[in-house]
Amino acid sequence: MISLHSFVLAAQGFGLNTDLFETNIINLIIVIVVLVWFLRGFVGGILQRRREAILVDLKDAEERLLIANRALEQGKQELAQAQVSAGKILADGKQRAVLIREDSERRTIEEMVRIKNDAVANLNAEAARVVDALRTQTAKLAVEKALAALPGKLNAKAQAQLIDRSIAALGEG
Repeated sequence: MISLHSFVLAAQGFGLNTDLFETNIINLIIVIVVLVWFLRGFVGGILQRRREAILVDLKDAEERLLIANRALEQGKQELAQAQVSAGKILADGKQRAVLIREDSERRTIEEMVRIKNDAVANLNAEAARVVDALRTQTAKLAVEKALAALPGKLNAKAQAQLIDRSIAALGEG
């Protein structure tokens, strides 16, 4: 129901209605107070639980941050140890490579010396064989020449004496 007073104000333009019962301000205030009164506990409880959940999440995040920082420090220490170990392994590897190279060079030199000594020994053996062969051939030729020249130079008596001396020399040897 619209009162005459509000109609007049509406007809004149914009105005303010000061009738409390007509404007339902009291009802609105009562509803707002009741809502605040009942919802304060409900919304306050929700907000309190949310606040506690946020605090728990913050504590959990802080603990995880501390754990992560400890793990990071431990990882840094392990990395430093691994780098030291890698440096030692690298140095040992280089030293081992030098030793292997030196050993290989030494064995190569020893093998070259052995091959040279074998070659010299083979050369000496071949030279001795050739010298023996030459001596044998020279002796054969000398004997053949001597035998060819002997019949004209030796008489029967000289031949008998030569044979006797040769037999005596064989008996003594």
